[in-house]
Amino acid sequence: MKYALAITVSGLWLTLTAANAQDLGPRPEFLEPDFDNAELGHLLFYDPILSGNRNISCATCHHPDLGTSDGLSLGIGEGGIGLGNERRPDPDNLPEQRIPRNSPGLWNLGATEFTTFFHDGRLEADPGEPLGFRTPLGTNMRPGFQSALAAQAMFPVLSPDEMAGHYSENEVSQAVRQGLLSQEGGAWDLIAARVAAIPEYRQRFEDVYPGEEITFTAIANVIADFIAFEWRADNSPFDLAMRGEGELPQAAQHGMGLFYGKAGCAACHAGWFQTDHQFHSIAMPQIGPGKAARFENHVRDDGRLRVTGSSNDAFAFRTPSLRNVTLTAPYGHSGAYSSLEDVIRHHLNPAQSLHEYSLEMANLPAFSGAEDQNPMMDTELVAAIADSSDLLPQSLTDDEIDALVSFLESLEDPAVRLGVPDSVPSGLPVDQ
Repeated sequence: MKYALAITVSGLWLTLTAANAQDLGPRPEFLEPDFDNAELGHLLFYDPILSGNRNISCATCHHPDLGTSDGLSLGIGEGGIGLGNERRPDPDNLPEQRIPRNSPGLWNLGATEFTTFFHDGRLEADPGEPLGFRTPLGTNMRPGFQSALAAQAMFPVLSPDEMAGHYSENEVSQAVRQGLLSQEGGAWDLIAARVAAIPEYRQRFEDVYPGEEITFTAIANVIADFIAFEWRADNSPFDLAMRGEGELPQAAQHGMGLFYGKAGCAACHAGWFQTDHQFHSIAMPQIGPGKAARFENHVRDDGRLRVTGSSNDAFAFRTPSLRNVTLTAPYGHSGAYSSLEDVIRHHLNPAQSLHEYSLEMANLPAFSGAEDQNPMMDTELVAAIADSSDLLPQSLTDDEIDALVSFLESLEDPAVRLGVPDSVPSGLPVDQ
């Protein structure tokens, strides 16, 4: 069956039929998780029991009220209290630094095309690997994860700044400090034992995995099932229009023509979910502590280069999907831009935008002693980032930028199915 969508571009009408809609690639395929598994993962996702100090859940940085992110340029994990814009350092347990990268949204990660995770792609599906994917743990990775999505969901619990806790303030952070992560008796086993000690979790795992021990991989698998079930967002006005079930407003039609035409957005933001799943450098400003190991004394974030070691990947980051982009501000791997219009303008002349950047364009809660502007004060670093950009300068009028924003608004489908639970089996507080 054919369908058509009329798009106004500079007074011309273009018609999309089923034939040229195929330029977006095959229609997305989604995992179809068992509901009982997803329901169990739902409780664990919101339960702080997985964090070292029992004070942070997955939802703290990926909350549905904040577009499945945290609403901040760079979040505060361990040592923080509050949610979203209200999150601040805990005076009784101060954090060491901000999280060095922006918390990404979780929309449509149950689609089978999403096989690369984190801003630098350090965890990605790879059929050549024994477990079918590559991770930062290399040969220390345990078998049993049902997908790369399940594997990536559990790495934040190993980060002292995100969920594990600092140094030796709890048994999980102590294991992490000693390098005992996936090994027997390490951080993952300690967390699994906590969950197994709670009667309701024991019963629920028995219901979905009869006769099996509660393992860290099983916890990861049901959380991945929940993510795949909960945040499937493929019923936006854009989707309805492409299925012939609706028509976009005129401004969004104009913006769509620009997106797939003159503005060139689809060169990277391709396909049904507006991502090519590749890595590009667009000279995004770097703010915050930078991505460095504890022993490294720098504030730079080399992006994909840290994974591949190739200089061609310097300052390159994964192309994000634009689904629900209107809900997931701030933008960029560092959350440098709080405004969707500002990040669009950055794309028009990345080098100039980088040099003119002001920290006021970000959304950073107060953090005593944080030197968030340090990367932008390093003139050699800024010059290197500017030179790395893959984008050529171009011009768009204010009206055309407004039209692009209108099109991006048509990608919005804030689908939430189970929502935030009132309580979790551990009895710990739930981020509401």
